[in-house]
Amino acid sequence: MSRVLITAGGAGIGLAMARGFADAGHDVWVTDVEDVTDVPWRASVVDASNEGAVSKLFSEIKSEWGAIDVLCANAGIAGPTAQIEDVQLADWQKCVAVNLEGAFLAAKYAAPVMKAQGRGAMIFTTSTAGLYGYPNRAPYAAAKWGIIGLMKTLAMELGPYGIRANAIAPGAVEGPRMEGVLEREAAAKGMTRDQVYEGYASGTSMRTFVTAQDIADMAVFLGSDAARVVSGQVIAVDGHTENPDPKP
Repeated sequence: MSRVLITAGGAGIGLAMARGFADAGHDVWVTDVEDVTDVPWRASVVDASNEGAVSKLFSEIKSEWGAIDVLCANAGIAGPTAQIEDVQLADWQKCVAVNLEGAFLAAKYAAPVMKAQGRGAMIFTTSTAGLYGYPNRAPYAAAKWGIIGLMKTLAMELGPYGIRANAIAPGAVEGPRMEGVLEREAAAKGMTRDQVYEGYASGTSMRTFVTAQDIADMAVFLGSDAARVVSGQVIAVDGHTENPDPKP
């Protein structure tokens, strides 16, 4: 039985991950920026981009658990949808802070705990935007590319200590967050929401969106002994993205 920390575990992909690990018999601890209630696992209110809050969280984890076996660095926000010349610096900085700096902070504080026990798995949520780019979403794409560089570096840096690092790159994930993206892109491109949706779906060889459960299933695998020699990999769970720029 592993001890699993999931950032942004209150909804969406993070919640699906929490349920997946819990169903597999593992101890789960989730964080979110809002209070998480009515869940059968430990939950803390933490801003993933606030180092003081993250440091306090890991002190609590060490006190209560003594160790951590799996880190799912999942916190992220969509950021602005705009042409690069219209992106405000404050919006860029907020997007990078949550998506990339949040992943860095989680890894920074998990690493010494995992080193001390001689094992561990870090799983980062990136995006197909980190593989192909993403028109009109420069801050998000840049942060997600950064996560991949961070992960590959940590796979090399931490491997000698028995610690694996991998990243999951979701494609378009069904749910409220993606609905917001669809509406914003439709407005920015003068398209309807359904046109943008079809653009995403037709841009995959399997002609489909994915679900949060699809991502969670991959996370549970990567955190398990079945993936004991899988490290430094970006695994796309996206129905095979062919065209990352949806068009009517």
